[in-house]
Amino acid sequence: MARNCLQCIKYLMFIFNLLFWLGGCGILGVGIWLAVTQGNFATLSTSFPSLSAANLLIAAGCLIMVVGFLGCIGAIKEHKCLLLSFFILLLVIFVLEMVAVILFFAYKDEIDSYAQNDLKAGLRFYGSEGNIGLTNAWSIIQTDFRCCGVSNYTDWFELYNTTRVPDSCCLEYSEHCGLHSPGTWWKAPCYERVKTWLQENLLAVAVFGLCIILIQVLGLAFAMTMYCQVVKTDTFYA
Repeated sequence: MARNCLQCIKYLMFIFNLLFWLGGCGILGVGIWLAVTQGNFATLSTSFPSLSAANLLIAAGCLIMVVGFLGCIGAIKEHKCLLLSFFILLLVIFVLEMVAVILFFAYKDEIDSYAQNDLKAGLRFYGSEGNIGLTNAWSIIQTDFRCCGVSNYTDWFELYNTTRVPDSCCLEYSEHCGLHSPGTWWKAPCYERVKTWLQENLLAVAVFGLCIILIQVLGLAFAMTMYCQVVKTDTFYA
């Protein structure tokens, strides 16, 4: 009976981690594609320039693949060391995520203020050589969210040292339209627009977060259950 139970858990865990590993491959592939085709896409922070969408996806994909690989091999080989390594690594990731969420809500106002200041500091690199990722990101955000600047369209005046904004701020896009009067530009601040969009889609974000937590909890449960079963089986046959 114990052996049959172990076999059932073994294949369930293997399938679970195989899907986990394949998901990591997909995320890694998207990250590499973004890095190759878009450069440092969506790099808006001057304090953390490496936190581009491409780099984050590549890092997440690699991490998921390593965790999934440990789980697959540990399950199929019934290897106690690999199962325990999988459990510990997944547990560390889970705890770090929980700590990050708690710190985010505890220092929400400070993070909000820091993010705005950091984004404003990054505007000076817009259109400069070697910063195509930041330039493309701001152009996409301002066009899609119909906004201009971080907190106001005047954020761009310091960059250009004149009353001018990027062409992506224009109500109707045309070349050099950013040189026209303010009446032809979007007035909404991008930071508030993006923040409002996130709040409106909070349910989707919450569901996604809960799914991630559920997957990790299932992984932890599978790993510990199988580890205990392997230990019991080894003890029984010893």
